[in-house]
Amino acid sequence: MSVLIHSRRFSLGLIFAACATLLIAAPVSAAVTAFQQAVAEAASGDRDVAAFYQERGYEPIWTGRSGKDRQRRQAFLKAVGNADSHGLPSARYDPEALKEAMRTAKTDRARGFLEVELSQIFLRYARDIQTGILTPAKVDQGIVRAVPLRDRKQLLEAFSKSSASGFMRVLPPKTPQYARLMKEKINFERILGRGGWGPEVPAKSLKPGDSGNAVVALRDRMTAMGFMRRSASQTYDVALQKAVQEFQANHGLFTDGVAGAGTMAEINIPASTRLTQIIVAMERERWLNQPLGARNIQVNITDFSAKIVDNGKVTFQTRAVVGKNTSDRQTPEFSDVMEHMVINPTWNVPRSIATKEYLPLFKKNPNAASQLRLINTRGQIVPRSDIDFSQYNARNFPFDVKEPPSRRNALGLVKFMFPNKYNIYLHDTPAKNLFAREKRDFSHGCVRLQDPFDFAYALLSKQERDPEAFFQARLKTGKETVVPLEKEVPVHLIYRTAIAPAKGQIEFRRDVYGRDARIWKALQNAGVALRAVKG
Repeated sequence: MSVLIHSRRFSLGLIFAACATLLIAAPVSAAVTAFQQAVAEAASGDRDVAAFYQERGYEPIWTGRSGKDRQRRQAFLKAVGNADSHGLPSARYDPEALKEAMRTAKTDRARGFLEVELSQIFLRYARDIQTGILTPAKVDQGIVRAVPLRDRKQLLEAFSKSSASGFMRVLPPKTPQYARLMKEKINFERILGRGGWGPEVPAKSLKPGDSGNAVVALRDRMTAMGFMRRSASQTYDVALQKAVQEFQANHGLFTDGVAGAGTMAEINIPASTRLTQIIVAMERERWLNQPLGARNIQVNITDFSAKIVDNGKVTFQTRAVVGKNTSDRQTPEFSDVMEHMVINPTWNVPRSIATKEYLPLFKKNPNAASQLRLINTRGQIVPRSDIDFSQYNARNFPFDVKEPPSRRNALGLVKFMFPNKYNIYLHDTPAKNLFAREKRDFSHGCVRLQDPFDFAYALLSKQERDPEAFFQARLKTGKETVVPLEKEVPVHLIYRTAIAPAKGQIEFRRDVYGRDARIWKALQNAGVALRAVKG
């Protein structure tokens, strides 16, 4: 992976200001028709831009002689020149070519074409920095998030009526997470400029009590990463153990203080790779650049966790199990709205599971999975003894498969519904042992919760005086009960391997489905590159 050495030795501001003042308008009496005609021609293939200029009588916003036009040019050139700071490729907007075009636009016709070009590049930059440079679903089919794209014509109109510098400043996401990721990006570029964290630790695993050169290398790396103070000890002592535990906590690992194989693999990941995770997280933050809801639910797939967030603060958190890392089971990324919960749910087995997993079992043993009920097209339960399973396959299997409410039900005793075409929801599970695992990708795609009852109480606390008593009364009936949420709650299934907390060091998680690696490759193909900043 190449690292570009970046060092600013002069102020770009002077160049931008000089270029922005080079545009000289020709006499108005001779300019209007030629300029208007050029604008109309240049914008003819772009409906939004064409409509914008038509409605304003083809008056310029970039290439005129007014102070406002000059301010727009200056603000825009400054912004695109700084695109790399946001993990965007400045070459995509070609500021050098724009400056040259400004120098050479001497005729009215040339100004007209330049006018439209500036508007189109502005719109490209605005969309990139607001909602991302990539189309998520084109990078990975599991990222089915609807990106909140802004209306292009309205963007131009708003820009033309606003303070240019102020408008450019508010284009990027204004979330605290995005701001913190930007700071971490700068920090890691400086780390790269200093040569990274030094050599890898030459050991597969180390534990408290060990000594030798590998322990010294581990101590040096923990120090370079900021998890402990420098010391000359060659022993895996208490101080080093605490540093490893802190590292483990920051990387979603078991905090046993032992640098086992999994922990060591994370320790030896270079700073350059961590920087790519930060840049990818910034792109993901742009994809989610919309109000998340005063109260919302966030499931971070890579962190195997589910949280309730109230006014930006986590008020409830529990461990989660997510979809297995196979092509047909990965948990997708999207946002929706939770409408209700179902206490004592019936499991309506998805057809794909019924035919791929249960039908082969029924063929071997008609009484397998005896808790399941087979339902015909008339809604009647069909006895297994009446069915010749050998005549059916995935295409002609005529039964719905259901599991009635019980403590052994695959959904457990409660599920939380945000109806969506992917048939994904949050639910309880009888398989409690899986929550003790460090890596928790075992489900068919839905999200299982370790503390589903407490999760339910937290949701019901906004509408019930005694949410626990309310929930338990319905649970004890053993009957399926739908409980609507009086105020629906937005749900965001996200995938973040770099998380910048308000306090403490940045946290990283494993790329459990390999999605971030694919995003980084796509960003590279779009021109994004790592920078190492000296100093």
